[in-house]
Amino acid sequence: MSVENWDLWQWLAVVQHELLLFAGVFFLIGALDDVAVDLSWLWLKLTGRARTGRVDREKLQCNELSGPAAIVIPAWNEADVIADTIQHMLRVWPQRALRLYVGIYRNDADTLEAAMSAAYGDSRLRLVIHDRAGPSTKADCLNRLYQAVRDDEARAGERFAMLVFHDAEDMVDPAGLGLLDWAIADGAHFAQLPVEPLPQAARHWLGSHYCEEFAEAHGKAMVVRSAVGAALPAAGVGCGVERSMLDTLAERGENNLPFDPVSLTEDYELGLNIAARGGECRFVRARGEDDLLVATRAYFPSQLADVVGQKTRWVHGIALQGWDRTGWAGGIAESWMRARDRRGPLTAIVLLFGYTLLLLTVLLATAANAGWTEPMKLTPALVALLSVNLGFFIWRAVMRFAFTARNYGLAEGVFAVMRIPVTNVISIMAGRRALFAYARTFAGHSATWDKTPHSHHPAQSIKGLAKPPKIAGTR
Repeated sequence: MSVENWDLWQWLAVVQHELLLFAGVFFLIGALDDVAVDLSWLWLKLTGRARTGRVDREKLQCNELSGPAAIVIPAWNEADVIADTIQHMLRVWPQRALRLYVGIYRNDADTLEAAMSAAYGDSRLRLVIHDRAGPSTKADCLNRLYQAVRDDEARAGERFAMLVFHDAEDMVDPAGLGLLDWAIADGAHFAQLPVEPLPQAARHWLGSHYCEEFAEAHGKAMVVRSAVGAALPAAGVGCGVERSMLDTLAERGENNLPFDPVSLTEDYELGLNIAARGGECRFVRARGEDDLLVATRAYFPSQLADVVGQKTRWVHGIALQGWDRTGWAGGIAESWMRARDRRGPLTAIVLLFGYTLLLLTVLLATAANAGWTEPMKLTPALVALLSVNLGFFIWRAVMRFAFTARNYGLAEGVFAVMRIPVTNVISIMAGRRALFAYARTFAGHSATWDKTPHSHHPAQSIKGLAKPPKIAGTR
């Protein structure tokens, strides 16, 4: 039968075949990339190079710092959580050499009032009022905090040894500051602690899908990056930077400031820029005597619009802006890792085609059962492609379960596998929005702080990591 005489079902069968080839090939490429990281991590584990350290959490909490440390927190519309963050941080980090700088915009009176209510007369807290109306960008607010730190150093005649970056919703680990201090004192120019999103009440879908993502990213991918010598992207929270290295970044930045105010992912670029300037970067992964990770914990967004908005910013800043801003500097390992960072838009397209293929397959199978068309005949090559992809999917599900269950328990590991379709749909939505947002930048649209809202702080309900420090002579 000639093409001109094909009916609708035959045309749909052709589309199904082409989608099957396209999605199958690109799924296979992505799977091989993931398996390469998995096998690298397994080799590091077997050879003892990926061993998670063990530390005394209380000892790290109570030890004085090797040098003064400035913790910087940019804040915009964070009245619901900033007081809990400040109170918890000053409570579990009792070191006298700590100074906490919270950046607040001049038109954000609610956040300022909440931050002031949390001070309790603790002289280690500094509230820094930005001289412009918000929101600008997080990078711009960080630059203002950097200026405040530099001004205080000039007045006191003493420099900080490191700056530690956190967000307004973070619940810090009691041992976190001590561990970062050890890494910087040991010669690192940049040190990153793991991030551990917390499961939520409506936990098994939107709000908690971050659990498995960070369990794998900070339990495996960052470990492999460090081992192969690739630059370590900062998470923006729980990371410390050696003081002189930040000045080095500022010397090469606009107006002698370390962050580019138009960047959407200044945290991701921070680690890459430090590595590009010869700095030593470390991913510091350790567990306390209670077997819990020394990590920064927080509730991530649980509303669809907020989740997609946050993922859009990540894809836009890392995968799309990253091509322009950080390029492809480095060797094979560095290029491999940057390619992984930037595959978000392509992954979204492939996933969209994959789910379209699934719907089309169901439709054609129904039509074939009704006798309206012939069932599709698969060639041996297509059968092999589908079989290999199925095997890799099972492998990915097993790895996702294992990493999530290690941090959160068996039940959450099972839910992590069940959440895979939800995660994929979010990736599709975020990828589409990021592409349109990136296109708008060519029309002159400037970047602003597309901030994720936070309404609940984990310190309000989780008391296990918030014990008061047992140290004499301090708060």
